[in-house]
Amino acid sequence: GYKSIRIPITWEQRIGAAPNYTLDAAFLTRIQEVIDWAISANLYVMINVHHDSWSWVSTMGSDHDSVLNRYKAVWTQVANKFKSYSNKLVFESINEPSFSGVDTARQYVLLDELNTSFKTIVRASGGQNTTRPLVLPTLQTGSTQENMDELNLTLTKLNDPNLIATVHYYGFWPFSVNIAGYTKFETDTTNDVIQTFDRAYNSFVAKGIPVIVGEYGLLGFDRNTGVIEQGEKLKFFEYLTYYLKQKGITHMLWDNGQHFNRTTYKWADQDLFNVMKAGWTGRSATAATDLIYLKKATVIKDAVIPLSLNGNQLASISVNGTNLVKGQDYDLNGAVLTVKASQLTKLTASGQLGVNAVLTAKFNKGADWKFNVTTYSTPILSNIQGTTSAFAIPTVFNGDKLATMEAVYASGGNAGPQNWTSYKEFDYTFAPSYTTNEIKLQTVFFNEVNDGNVILKFHFWSGEVITYTLTKSGSSIIGKVS
Repeated sequence: GYKSIRIPITWEQRIGAAPNYTLDAAFLTRIQEVIDWAISANLYVMINVHHDSWSWVSTMGSDHDSVLNRYKAVWTQVANKFKSYSNKLVFESINEPSFSGVDTARQYVLLDELNTSFKTIVRASGGQNTTRPLVLPTLQTGSTQENMDELNLTLTKLNDPNLIATVHYYGFWPFSVNIAGYTKFETDTTNDVIQTFDRAYNSFVAKGIPVIVGEYGLLGFDRNTGVIEQGEKLKFFEYLTYYLKQKGITHMLWDNGQHFNRTTYKWADQDLFNVMKAGWTGRSATAATDLIYLKKATVIKDAVIPLSLNGNQLASISVNGTNLVKGQDYDLNGAVLTVKASQLTKLTASGQLGVNAVLTAKFNKGADWKFNVTTYSTPILSNIQGTTSAFAIPTVFNGDKLATMEAVYASGGNAGPQNWTSYKEFDYTFAPSYTTNEIKLQTVFFNEVNDGNVILKFHFWSGEVITYTLTKSGSSIIGKVS
């Protein structure tokens, strides 16, 4: 269902010596082969100068002429190579440009120089390049108003109807990496989407300049897609794709291989793909949570969950393909779903810890929403001794899952990296392992922890909070249940 593909290209190792900077012919042929495959698949194709932006183009402030000449040589050869191609092929001047050793004002000047030379070279090469769509980035492909205003100055100066602006988007940073307690898709994260793309719309789209979000995703995905809880992740992607469509902005998913398997052609997370696909034409319904936690050996109560129907209607709720009975197994009052205690009791009758059942809510439009019905007991952490290079707390999770961790000194103040917050970055500083039954504290966490006592609070998705004390002395760590 995708209509376009962005192919990031690293040219550095394929550029010959000055003054000609001749590109390796075999590599150009390989690029042509990949482009041909994509166009044969009826895709629009965007190619660029990608990783070079920080490997050598970033030195333009101190090595201006050499960098500019090299950059011009690359685009001169690429433009000539592909000037007979249709407008299904799009050129992007450079990926995430930034320039080291110079202030922001100078960086804007250098980027304008690159973008201007790129446009001039491509247009002068003739053929289809005289009208080919060309994509120009903001500084760092960032979405601040100043960055957009500066690109607008360049676009106005170039006065070319076939230019496109591009920015990248990885969400509100604390949510995007799961830090500072931003475990849920909440108001700040929603507002960041709105404010970012209102700026993009007002700066470009409203003035007749198309915008491509050349990359989007969540930064935590660079570590693993489990950094963000599944339901919260789905809500982010649902809202983002919806809002971009509202603003008439094209978006391109960034995939390091964590989403789509390039040998089996399967999605790693089919539910995530379903939400993104539904967002191309409309909206999907979501819920306040996808988690229903029931504590073992306690009285089971109704689960009351607000829905965000987003203009849709609930069609059915099923378990393993069998529809539940409305009024008997669940009720819907407006946009509030109640799963009856009697049904939850049946679903968890085995008494086993962990996910006992998955409720699938189907709607008249959009993707399904799934609720994980989980039986749990309070997690149990154990005392342990270790070192700053190898420390893991033995943990019996008892069906629960870890949401976040706080770290503070017993004497006061936040401990560990990014000490402006007590809530540490998920996976970067700590990581639960449900296969080995432990919570690992990473070396980077201890690198910024002073000797003495540190109080940890582990927050679980069930609502349980477990307190644990560390005593650090040099590289030695003693951990005890508080």
